[in-house]
Amino acid sequence: MIDKDTIVAVATGTNGAISVIRVSGENTFAICDRVFKAGNNKTLTSADSHTIVYGHIFQNDITVDEVLISVFKGPNSYTGEDSAEISCHASGYVIQKILSLLIEKGARSARPGEFTMRAFLNGKLDLSQAEAVADLIASSSELSHKVAINQLRGGFSSEIKNLRDQLLHFSSMLELELDFSEEEVEFADRKEFIKLIEKINLHISSLIQSFRLGNIIKNGVPVTIIGEPNVGKSTLLNALLNDDKAIVSDIPGTTRDAIEDTINIDGIIYRFIDTAGIRETNDTIETIGIERTYNKINQADIILYLFDVNNTDKNKINRSLKELKSKLSEDKKIIIIINKTDKKNNLTAYEVPVSVDVPVSVDVPVSVDVPDRFNEPYSVLSGYEVPDRFIEPYPVICISAKNKTNIDQLILKLKEITNTKNISGSEIIVSNIRHWEALTKAYEHTQEVYKGFQNNIPSDLIATDLRSALYYLGEITGEISSTDILNNIFSSFCIGK
Repeated sequence: MIDKDTIVAVATGTNGAISVIRVSGENTFAICDRVFKAGNNKTLTSADSHTIVYGHIFQNDITVDEVLISVFKGPNSYTGEDSAEISCHASGYVIQKILSLLIEKGARSARPGEFTMRAFLNGKLDLSQAEAVADLIASSSELSHKVAINQLRGGFSSEIKNLRDQLLHFSSMLELELDFSEEEVEFADRKEFIKLIEKINLHISSLIQSFRLGNIIKNGVPVTIIGEPNVGKSTLLNALLNDDKAIVSDIPGTTRDAIEDTINIDGIIYRFIDTAGIRETNDTIETIGIERTYNKINQADIILYLFDVNNTDKNKINRSLKELKSKLSEDKKIIIIINKTDKKNNLTAYEVPVSVDVPVSVDVPVSVDVPDRFNEPYSVLSGYEVPDRFIEPYPVICISAKNKTNIDQLILKLKEITNTKNISGSEIIVSNIRHWEALTKAYEHTQEVYKGFQNNIPSDLIATDLRSALYYLGEITGEISSTDILNNIFSSFCIGK
């Protein structure tokens, strides 16, 4: 699948002082020598691997730029081929001039991800490690960086290889039995095999379940802020971001499209989405905004449902929750937020369990002894009849978004719901949807293998499920791959990588 072309592309981003142009292929040094003059009059072809050569790129004896060229001779290079990295000045003109000269002398422009694809095809990386390169480039937090580095170093690959090797051993025993089926010889110990399958199923199941956390670490937590117009959604977004991201106005319907931004909380990216207020309206533009709000709700993991403390009763919240739940595609984490407490007189915030009857018109915090099962705290306000049982199990937090009161409590609740405090990034966590899909399919077949042995299913049928499980595990690391799969994976890489 590897072509013999020598490829070239810019490997660095914009806005820097220096750019790096990467070249790889069997004619790398010959092509570069046609446009490069070393300061010591040596050629790149004769230079030692892993050295840096100073000189000039020229065209018709006219200097284009003063450069340093790093020399990597295959197979001891990133791609496994002869490679060079040209460090030049980051002038757009200079970069394009050098690229044009190299292409004129025999190279061609690299496709997205082609350098890393060649590294995979030349055995420098397995497929999951190659994908980790893209994850590392895209990492935006400490945890996402750690997970990508762990995968790049082969931690996840080792797990999959170990699982596959164990299955492969018993699969070969079963296949051997099929070859001697007429003699009715058993090469595989059924009891030991059942124990192994149970162990493997638990391991694969654990990896599958880790995807929820892996997806959070890699892509962040989408949090949608919803509520009626003018309840303070944009003010809350600004308070969370500590920035005037959204326009704040007393005029209902100011926000007509989703506004998004992110913050990093303890290494996890939260993507907050301020949406158009939910209400009945004849305004065409606002109606479109409300439709988009419901789309954002279904994309979110967590929903912050805002209510105005001065315009809320338990029946209203109950109706709003019922209507919201009827439009959700799946279970969502919902936090009910009572906002604008700064406009309510003589308010005192305190926490009591949801199932305890809360006295009204009190001016001091209340402490109530309750059974351990009532362990979900709910913030309520004295002098205000706060709903209790009907909103279970949703937490309620009373805030003033304008004054940033209790915003810290909201952030604590977000962290509690996300539940990533025990993640170090060093354990094996699945963060790639392709890996999750392959593991899920492999698990379906190993489950069938287990059931087959329990129910004395013929060995040839069990062997079929084993082959399928091995196939899907092999897809993860690239031991089993197709051109379509590889093209799909590497096409998402940036050019130059």
